[in-house]
Amino acid sequence: MKRLFLLVMAVMAMTGTARAWSWWNYPPDDQDVQVTSTNLPIVWMDVDGQIIDRYERITGRMKIIYNGEGQLNYADTVAHPGQHIDYEGYIAVRYRGSSSFNASDKKPYSFRPLDKPLEEGGEKKKVNILGMGKDNNWALLAPYADKSMLRDLLAFEVSRPWMEYTPEGRYCELFLDGIYYGVFILTEVVSDGKQRLNLPDPGDSGDAITGGYIMEVNRTDGEVTYVSQYHPVSSSGFTYGGRYINMQYKSPDYEDLTADQVSYITGRIHEMETSLWNYRPTGESNYQEYLDVTNFIDYQIAQELAHNVDAYRLSGKFFKRRDSVDARFKMVVWDMNLAYGNADYYQGWRTDTWMYQNNNVMYSEGDPQLIPFWWYKLNTDPSYTAALKARWAQYRRSNLRQDRVMAKVDSLANVLTSHGAEQRNSQAWPRWGEYVWPNYYVADDYQDEVAYLKDWLSDRIAWMDGKLGFDPTAFIRGDVDADGRVDMDDLTELINYLLTGDANGIDLNAADADENGHVGMDDLTELINYLLSNTW
Repeated sequence: MKRLFLLVMAVMAMTGTARAWSWWNYPPDDQDVQVTSTNLPIVWMDVDGQIIDRYERITGRMKIIYNGEGQLNYADTVAHPGQHIDYEGYIAVRYRGSSSFNASDKKPYSFRPLDKPLEEGGEKKKVNILGMGKDNNWALLAPYADKSMLRDLLAFEVSRPWMEYTPEGRYCELFLDGIYYGVFILTEVVSDGKQRLNLPDPGDSGDAITGGYIMEVNRTDGEVTYVSQYHPVSSSGFTYGGRYINMQYKSPDYEDLTADQVSYITGRIHEMETSLWNYRPTGESNYQEYLDVTNFIDYQIAQELAHNVDAYRLSGKFFKRRDSVDARFKMVVWDMNLAYGNADYYQGWRTDTWMYQNNNVMYSEGDPQLIPFWWYKLNTDPSYTAALKARWAQYRRSNLRQDRVMAKVDSLANVLTSHGAEQRNSQAWPRWGEYVWPNYYVADDYQDEVAYLKDWLSDRIAWMDGKLGFDPTAFIRGDVDADGRVDMDDLTELINYLLTGDANGIDLNAADADENGHVGMDDLTELINYLLSNTW
């Protein structure tokens, strides 16, 4: 079967059959891009010339070549036999996305591995793809409007240390029916699998009916939705009576839910919303019983750092475990390609506003899908805003330290440029110097785009520092690893620095525990004494 698959692909390429069939599957501008070798996994997807549909899945075959970290992968499998096949088999594939599909020439895909073709009764199977754990629900995101191709993965990476769950993703280069389609992101989908949120199917009564569920604040998109009984509000609390908050059922699918399960989860959402709606700074409220405050703060930081134009109102995924595990709702970061200054509408390009207060702008433009009132209410609670400021300070001393954020941008960009993947993608989709909806900044080349992203991030971080009262020049004495606390990890980091001289990732000002102007063995003694006595 493997030899037949490769032979068919080779014949199609030589005869031009693949090109003749490709026009209905949105091929790139340049269909003659060649891949000799790449540091990225190579994904071959073959649908035998069928039209890929947006809603109904069709049978395809997929083969992924990946020889491991630091190794090159070769498209010519005849000249380079013996390469590692990460996955090879049948898939059920369709297009995915809303604006990422409708407004993009380069289309994203959803796929599920199968044990055999759909036409033969194929069932989905769980597969470990590129080390991301076994599951049967995957996506190929297609960075297009985001010409840096960094924004989705950057959002995942900077939020991963905070959130209970953030999807994993891997860059890859995709061939569809033998034609090179460019750089994609093969990623987990937010789902209930054991390697993801690990949610059990809900039962019909007792504790079992209380979880697990995944919902999503979004447009209706033809889906059955739960419509909130509370309307969005303006930045001053004015109610927009003609606007509604829609929530899609993501897991289990609506058609798989019983009437009792639907009644339970929508009732629980209503209880949460009622507790928030009735909150007043001068009164009592129990909203903390219904939502994980720290998780909501972390989600807000991720969305506000990115100034995501879709924040809170679109792709707003949240989930609930069983009450016996955790009775509170939690959020998951997803869909950030229009973030980090990439949108020219609804003030998405700005670095000096709060996105959670953006309903005024969107309402004036007639958008039917506004930000849920949740975020307005939370940010009127002094205890919530105090915790938000403390959390921001903690992260700014650790993974959101500016040098670390910029290093992450550079690291991701290097993955795309070091062996030509970005250049091949730009050959297939030549868009430099051209406006692509909804770009605010039209870059001349890749380096220009990355420089804009980094400049935008610097301005955004500085503005948030000012609003949340964080002084980036301040440090906590003894907090060597800059995570906002002094503990044994700091002792380990200081010992490592004294042995190796490697200062990467540590705060030398904080490491000067005895405050004598240099870091040495005396600081180690001082830090040990502090950890034993909790006093300097």
